[in-house]
Amino acid sequence: MLADLDLLLIAVFCAADDLLPKARNNAKRMVTDAEVVTLCVAQAIMGSTTDPRFLAVARKRLGHLFPVLPDRAGFYKRREALADTIEALIAQFAAHSPGADDDVLLVDSTPVECARSRETVKRGGASSLADALSDAADYGFCASHSRFFYGFRLHTLCAIDGTPRAMALTSPKVDEKDVCLALVARCRRQPGQFLTLIGDKNFRGKQFEADLAALDAAIIRPRRADEKRRATTPHTTASTPTLRPASQLTPHPRPTDNHEPHLAPIRQRIESIYWTAKDILTLERHGARTLHGLRTRIVCRFLALTAAIALNHQLGLPSRSLAQYIA
Repeated sequence: MLADLDLLLIAVFCAADDLLPKARNNAKRMVTDAEVVTLCVAQAIMGSTTDPRFLAVARKRLGHLFPVLPDRAGFYKRREALADTIEALIAQFAAHSPGADDDVLLVDSTPVECARSRETVKRGGASSLADALSDAADYGFCASHSRFFYGFRLHTLCAIDGTPRAMALTSPKVDEKDVCLALVARCRRQPGQFLTLIGDKNFRGKQFEADLAALDAAIIRPRRADEKRRATTPHTTASTPTLRPASQLTPHPRPTDNHEPHLAPIRQRIESIYWTAKDILTLERHGARTLHGLRTRIVCRFLALTAAIALNHQLGLPSRSLAQYIA
């Protein structure tokens, strides 16, 4: 079976139609909630950042799947109302992905900008919207790009194949270690499963490691420049964990002071996941003006990613190969 956009949208529609309760008869409503959710995934995977542009393109490219399309205002309102359903579908598709039961997870965060100029920030502070982004957004620093930004931080706990296991959107002022503990606490796992997290140098501290141990988890991270090199036993050498498909991963040994692996190849995975979300799924060009709108647009993009991962697994394709869906 060839993978294409039609196949992905059909899979999303079937999952959404099974999850949503049967709607009451409404003669004025020509488009079902399952179709609206499917259109949200289509908008994310097609990279259309504005609703009018997407609906215009959808009439030509998706007319054979959607004989009737909602108008701009109706699409916006129903998408906002279906945010909880879209988030629940992420968990449903993740459960059918090979990374659903992985015990080796990647933890990191990425900026979600909401403004680029000081004038935009000031105008946002004078907004009359009930839940304007400026009510919660703040300034933060992105070490990867060595620049400050205004907005939020998206924290994720992902399997190596890219399957999202837990996510949180916070102020950039919040300590990412505290967010990591919260993500681990609500991450779905098998009873008694021990999680091994792979993070960057900022996930450090004896208290943080003790709190992780209390949650049956541990962190493996690169050594900071001001830390002493961890000693290795004469019969143990540092090695790179094998990057096999998530379905073939064996339980990872708990990290000890005698084991200091080279993490750069695996750390690159999380950067690649974020790049997929930003480049193909336009995470940075969300266009949201309210907190609820930002949340809705983020979960739409990650639903598209999770659905593509699950479908690629069933078709035997690389987990985050999205080229066939956007061609």
